[in-house]
Amino acid sequence: MTALLELRPQGLFCPAGDFYVDPWLPVPRAVITHGHSDHARAGNGEYHVARRGLPILRWRLGEQDYRPLDYGESVMLGDARVSLHPAGHVLGSAQVRVEVAGRTWVVSGDYKRDPDPTCEAFEPVPCDVFITEATFALPVYRWQPTPEVIAELIAWWGDCRARGQVAVVFCYALGKAQRILAEIALQLPADPAWPIYVHGAIAAGVAVYREAGVAMYPTEPVAEQAPKRDWAGALVLAPPAAAGSTWMRRFGKTSTAFASGWMRIRGNRRRRGHDRGFVISDHADWPGLLRSIDDSGASRILATHGNCEALVRHLREQGRDAAALRTQFGAEE
Repeated sequence: MTALLELRPQGLFCPAGDFYVDPWLPVPRAVITHGHSDHARAGNGEYHVARRGLPILRWRLGEQDYRPLDYGESVMLGDARVSLHPAGHVLGSAQVRVEVAGRTWVVSGDYKRDPDPTCEAFEPVPCDVFITEATFALPVYRWQPTPEVIAELIAWWGDCRARGQVAVVFCYALGKAQRILAEIALQLPADPAWPIYVHGAIAAGVAVYREAGVAMYPTEPVAEQAPKRDWAGALVLAPPAAAGSTWMRRFGKTSTAFASGWMRIRGNRRRRGHDRGFVISDHADWPGLLRSIDDSGASRILATHGNCEALVRHLREQGRDAAALRTQFGAEE
């Protein structure tokens, strides 16, 4: 049976629709799942995207030939009917549903099943073939409810304030930082005397989310503060690349943490040299992956981007038709 999607040097290609999903080389027509740099690249002709994700793509890629779609809205690209559906990963993230001659494939892109106040919840999409990400596809990866983790983070910040330390949380600049700010806002009343300070790389994304109507805890850019100010007691969000940099010297006495699904393994925190690890992920955990596969009703599963072998082996042991699909998508966490 002919595949609706196939791998080519440029990326995942749909012959019936003459388009690529998240291509890694420039192509005339692309369907984009979300704005992270391993999925959305400059240089394409048309960009078919979820309307909700347009602000992020404009921020990341500038003005392009965007062809926005509302979630659930379909469009004919050649002989393929294409629609985009919430993936729950970051603001505007989408799964791509492709239907040709009565057969349906779904490309998940990156996704998660946990509630997130910054984006629409994952929507199961029935299909014949489900191409799923597998970033955290090992049984050890099981997420604690995020509100509980945020409560721990707030308590740690309080301990740092009591000790006169600066609490620095390293987190990904698009999606993770905004989710942390939104989750904190749900638990902690805004205090003008204690804003959360953000690295410049994070401040830009926070502004995009605020303009899109996402409610978050008040923030101020680190760069706009007085050069000689006393930072004791502050909470700072910074990208991982800032760890160990000269940018950190301004804060003096610090306690550092890393927010990521990788912190589920304690050794990862020790190797990074952080005092705390907060397990907050924008990807599905092991139960979330299996639940999503079941919800799809797919008769064939293709796993990509992550621990594909473990997931494929588990599915085959359950009598499922499963295989790995090698792509060039990366791990932003």
